[in-house]
Amino acid sequence: MNTRIVLRVGLLVLAATQAFVGLWALPAPRSFYDDFPAPGHSWVSALPPYNEHLVRDVGALSLALTVLLVAAAIWLDRRLVAITLVVFAVWTIPHVVFHSFHLHGFSALDATLQTAGFAVEVVVAAALAVVLVRSGRASVHSSE
Repeated sequence: MNTRIVLRVGLLVLAATQAFVGLWALPAPRSFYDDFPAPGHSWVSALPPYNEHLVRDVGALSLALTVLLVAAAIWLDRRLVAITLVVFAVWTIPHVVFHSFHLHGFSALDATLQTAGFAVEVVVAAALAVVLVRSGRASVHSSE
């Protein structure tokens, strides 16, 4: 399979997850807190208290990460993709670890869905890192 396509699609999938969070949390923090990821499945409010400042900060951070992921997907420069994946890991791994140890108060369905969602993000990022390392070139611009 074409390395460029795999990297581009994977980076855009990760960008979409971050954009979903950021475009909701930044402009509508209370709604995000009460209803994320969907009404009736409030994952954020299961871990109180509400803090508008922190929810907006998470939204802004998610949008900043979206910009970086999209830039890496557009240019596909090896160094930029590598740095982007490291930045994504620095944000995602502690976030996943925290949530993995704080599932009390979640229904079995919500705990499973949240854990699966995080697993998808981690697996996609790890797979992209493997693809990047195996490509072994200074740039992944050219077709294969």
